[in-house]
Amino acid sequence: MNSMSQTTHPLSPAQIVTTAVPDDERIWVPQAPNVWFRPLMLNTLQGQWCNLLRVRKAGVLSRHRHPAPVHGYVIKGSWRYLEHDWVANTGDYVFEPPGETHTLTVDSADEMITFFNISGCMYYVDAEGRNTGFEDVFTKIDMCRKHYIEVGLGESFVDQFVR
Repeated sequence: MNSMSQTTHPLSPAQIVTTAVPDDERIWVPQAPNVWFRPLMLNTLQGQWCNLLRVRKAGVLSRHRHPAPVHGYVIKGSWRYLEHDWVANTGDYVFEPPGETHTLTVDSADEMITFFNISGCMYYVDAEGRNTGFEDVFTKIDMCRKHYIEVGLGESFVDQFVR
């Protein structure tokens, strides 16, 4: 057996292996009413994060854009962007090109869970395209720390996902 396959380079970040959809509801971090995210990897060196987005009520979530590509995979349910005529259903892969403004919408009250790999930030905009706020890996970490303190997991619980 090749010994290199068993060792990690000393400068490489530690691997993460975790149950993506947890049994413990406390791991889901509230993002907005009826919207939660579950951090999987929070990369502070490259400004990237991977998470699951969960929605449990129909409605418009957010109008936003990203400065870098976004990759998504629908695990459960469906969603769409108001600006497009497609619907992302269970099992679908979605690529979002950088700079495109879109409005994430869930049309069903059925639970939706999607894996997202995001670099840079989510830049929230109003109907005229003016900035209304943003989220990046650092604001995500802050949200996690605050939530994990409130639910008794402790602020350091998020550290297992930070790279």
